[in-house]
Amino acid sequence: MDTYHDLISQTFDFPTQEFQVEQNELRFHGIDLMALVEKHGTPLRLTYLPKISSQIQRAKEWFRVGIEKTGYTGKYSYAYCTKASHFSFVVEEALKNDVHIETSSWFDTSIIRAMHAKGKVNKDTFIICNGFKTEEYKREITSLINDGFVNCMPILDSPNEVAYYHDNVREKCNVGMRLASDEEPRFQFYTSRLGIRYSDAIPLYEQKIKHDPRFELTMLHYFINTGIKDTSYYWSELSRFVHQYCELRKVCPTLTTIDIGGGLPIQTSIQKEYDYQYMVEEVLRTVQRICQEEGVPEPDIFTEFGIFTVGESGATLYSILDEKLQNDKELWYMIDGSFITNLPDTWALNQRFIMLALNGWNKQYKKIQLGGLTCDSQDYYNAEKHIYQVFLPERKPAKDTEPLYVGFFHTGAYQESLSGYGGIKHCLIPAPKMVILDRAEDGTLTDRVFAEEQTGESMMRILGYQQ
Repeated sequence: MDTYHDLISQTFDFPTQEFQVEQNELRFHGIDLMALVEKHGTPLRLTYLPKISSQIQRAKEWFRVGIEKTGYTGKYSYAYCTKASHFSFVVEEALKNDVHIETSSWFDTSIIRAMHAKGKVNKDTFIICNGFKTEEYKREITSLINDGFVNCMPILDSPNEVAYYHDNVREKCNVGMRLASDEEPRFQFYTSRLGIRYSDAIPLYEQKIKHDPRFELTMLHYFINTGIKDTSYYWSELSRFVHQYCELRKVCPTLTTIDIGGGLPIQTSIQKEYDYQYMVEEVLRTVQRICQEEGVPEPDIFTEFGIFTVGESGATLYSILDEKLQNDKELWYMIDGSFITNLPDTWALNQRFIMLALNGWNKQYKKIQLGGLTCDSQDYYNAEKHIYQVFLPERKPAKDTEPLYVGFFHTGAYQESLSGYGGIKHCLIPAPKMVILDRAEDGTLTDRVFAEEQTGESMMRILGYQQ
């Protein structure tokens, strides 16, 4: 029977630039993963920082080449979407590459302040403030603008938002406007809950922005929830957005930039899945063609790649604790962790990651199911991107001198915040105040605070910005 190495080599074009095998053990970017396991144990999360910088440089090069090939006249700028991973080591690595920052909650402004204090962010860096604005978020955006962060740009998400800036912003500033895109037809809702309706964009500019000398509308923003894909849905929505840019540009000469959001996909299989250069050039051609038809200047382009920036830098490693044969046909390998708590997207979104054995590549393989440690029936992983099965090397507990180890790769985006690592939350939305209710013997209702709302200071300590 073939070995696990044979299986992978016959199924994929293997080895790859990223994955190789030496002495029947997996290497990830040349890293001896088994040595790390022996040193640190499992379960183990890894972040390989050089991959973050290489991803940014790859994207910049695709846009550089695309602009040169198409003759596109606008400029390109790269922004990092912090919600993909807020950790200080990730943000600092991204900032080494002359990037800007996109924020999504008021807690992000503490990160901006911390990075400015370290000299990693200057007051000319673009701070693209996205998302629905709570009172705290609007207050912190205004504070940054009034403190001289000249490119701190609120992206208007609601027609009512601009009133706060009228009342509180003292300095001249640029603003952006997010348009509410139509969701993919199979989605539960027709229109995104975020952004300004297309029909409200021009009236909002003319009634609440145009005549205030403090504000200039310079950016139009949109984002497609499904990301950048070579589908009729994506190209149709992009075209509709660019046509709206042209209409607004005709009445607003300060509008010079579009932000097409994030969504550049990452590899979720060993086999290469995407022609990134083609995708970038098609974006540029689409914007260029429509602008030429409408007779308006081609805009500068911002992107906010989050998953693409950090996703492929991450890995999560487990050991196989035991195996169980259920119903005489289901062979379960039990990992020393949980998919629900460690890799929640595998449970919530049925997300597939690259899954490979770390050792045992010279052994025969078996079809198996991977089970997590929680009591939840959904804590399992039983399918790969390319096939509704999982194969791993065969275990022989009576003979094997070391456990079998398995790695999930390209797990660097969102998994820590979604799983609540150390107490952080998605988009840094704080844990709410917790109140305990009871009744006294006479029936009187009592309440007491068990925990206050989570503070920015606690999140900053977890993320590594404060000691």
